[in-house]
Amino acid sequence: MLTGRVTSEKEAVVQIRVLGPAGQTALVEAAIDTGYDGFLTLPAPLIRDLSLPFAGTERVMLADGKEVSMDLYVGAVVWEEESSEVLVLGSEGGVLLGMSMLVGSRMTLDVEEDGVVTIESLATVRSVN
Repeated sequence: MLTGRVTSEKEAVVQIRVLGPAGQTALVEAAIDTGYDGFLTLPAPLIRDLSLPFAGTERVMLADGKEVSMDLYVGAVVWEEESSEVLVLGSEGGVLLGMSMLVGSRMTLDVEEDGVVTIESLATVRSVN
């Protein structure tokens, strides 16, 4: 289970560990973006620090409807206590966690400042019920 919080700006955030190919790690605070269907976006300086391998470019539609090309990288995150390989979009903004990362999970939010964010495996939830 992963826990986080709701910020004063009404963003649900969690801390995740991102891994580079040579053992580099970074603990980052990621905003959960339910409108983003990918796995993860990271700012370019962090991608460089982790030495994530370039995987090509991808056309993506931004929240404002504008379509742009963005660089795509291969990284890994610690998820459910295991390392999982993910596709990472390079961004000029902050760290975003998308819906592809949440597949197979249940997320609950207490939507108030410092409210609790909980992400847990559906397999675990269903085995308890």
